Amino acid sequence: MLSDPKYCSPKCQLLRCGKKAVFYRGNRIWCRWTDEECEVANCSYATCIKRRMLPRGICGETVKRKTVEREPEETTIPTIKLKGKALRKIGEKEIF
Repeated sequence: MLSDPKYCSPKCQLLRCGKKAVFYRGNRIWCRWTDEECEVANCSYATCIKRRMLPRGICGETVKRKTVEREPEETTIPTIKLKGKALRKIGEKEIF
């Protein structure tokens, strides 16, 4: 069961940089574009291959979806009022 949403990590295999500027520097993942350590939450070029990344760098794979059941609304069919030639052919003033 999924408990808390987790932030996407630069070490994730599904994470890609739009500028292709990410490389390993020791144990850290570094960005050539900003010349500092990669921060997925603040990077506008970070993308997920599965398209699961949510705003602020939250991994969509770790979030449980909430669904709400709604009661079906009664659908009323609009009536169509006829005039002229159509009224003479059908013979009724309103069609459902």
